[in-house]
Amino acid sequence: MAKSSVYTGTGDKGETSLVGGQRVLKSEIKIEAYGTADELNSQVGLALSLASNLGDHEVEVLHSVQNNLFNLGSLLATVPEDRAKFKLPPLNKNLISTLESEMDKMDGTLPKLTNFILPAGTSGSSAFHVCRTVCRRLERIMVQLGNLEGNEIPQDAIQFVNRLSDYFFVLSRSLNAREGISDILWSKD
Repeated sequence: MAKSSVYTGTGDKGETSLVGGQRVLKSEIKIEAYGTADELNSQVGLALSLASNLGDHEVEVLHSVQNNLFNLGSLLATVPEDRAKFKLPPLNKNLISTLESEMDKMDGTLPKLTNFILPAGTSGSSAFHVCRTVCRRLERIMVQLGNLEGNEIPQDAIQFVNRLSDYFFVLSRSLNAREGISDILWSKD
């Protein structure tokens, strides 16, 4: 019987391989970065399954986001000097302006915010709030990684993740508003 290609046993001692074949500890920040991008991608998939009031265009945008998160993960899993050699899939730079345009459309229909709000509401809205917080963690890890010598992170990658967390916030509010659920303002009590 042939061995499954899902498990190799090569990581049983706490190491894994980067795209270029370099062996690194699974505890390294580079692994944390692309693991968090993968976690965010899974959270987006879960949120898509929970948000029943998404339009077809929004689903299409979110699928583009998921594809871009895979592209980002491959970038983070490769040392900078190997990125050109492996012809990694590029980040979709147009997605940043798409996210901005989508936020502008949604935000134009929402009440102006003058206070922090609680992450709550419909299951879909709440799931996208989780996406927002995982996205913010990814951004922090990427900035931390980029500050380490030899771990350059392209500016458009940081910009994409920053804009994406904003998009998840506005989308969460919009999904609630579509169901007639008002924002719950943060009470300082």
